[in-house]
Parts: sequence; C-alpha cells; structure tokens
Amino acid sequence: MNLLGVVIQIIVGIIIVAPVLWLAGRAIVGKKAKFAHAIWIVVLGIIIGVIIGALVNSGLLSAVIMFFVWLGLIKHFFECGWLRAFAVAIVAVIIFIIIAAILAALGVAIAGLGLAGL
Repeated sequence: MNLLGVVIQIIVGIIIVAPVLWLAGRAIVGKKAKFAHAIWIVVLGIIIGVIIGALVNSGLLSAVIMFFVWLGLIKHFFECGWLRAFAVAIVAVIIFIIIAAILAALGVAIAGLGLAGL
C-alpha cells in the first residue's frame, strides 16, 4: 500500500470509525473516552495495521495480531481493562451495523422516491 492509500484510509477511518468508537467508549467507560482519543486509536490502529500487514505474510495471523492491537489501543486511550476494551469493540461494531442499516434504508427510500417521480 502506498502513502496516499494510507492517508485516505486514515481520513475515512477518522470520519467513519472514530465517532462510532467514541460513542461506544462513552457508553462503556464514560467520560474517560474522549473524541481525540478515538481519533488516535483509529490513526495508530491503521498505521500499525499497515506495518503488521507488510511484515506478516499470514492473513489470519495478521488479523489476530491486529485484534489485540486494537484492544490494546482502546485499553490504553480509554483507560480501561481488557474486558471493557473488548466490550467497547463489540458495542462499536453493533453501533456501526445499526448506523449502516439506517443509512442503507434511507438510501433505498430516497432512491425509491427518485424513481417514483419518473
């Protein structure tokens, strides 16, 4: 992956993943979860992920390592234990799925309205 690809991945991660991670962090650990911390988690997670991906040839091993890296980043920045970090990760995935489903439903509804006018 080139530098431009990493920068784009970081920007997209900050826009999409950081708010969801912050919401999950607030729900689980409270005010210790700052939005700036969520941004740092995303930026460092992506950079470390690119490095791990380049160094480790196995996709499964890379995924396992990155799982613990993301949990470690959540644990460090949100000042919680491993179990709460795992809970933050699970809640973040659930929030992301809900938001994606709502956006998909709205997209289908908007597209349907646009086609009905033809």
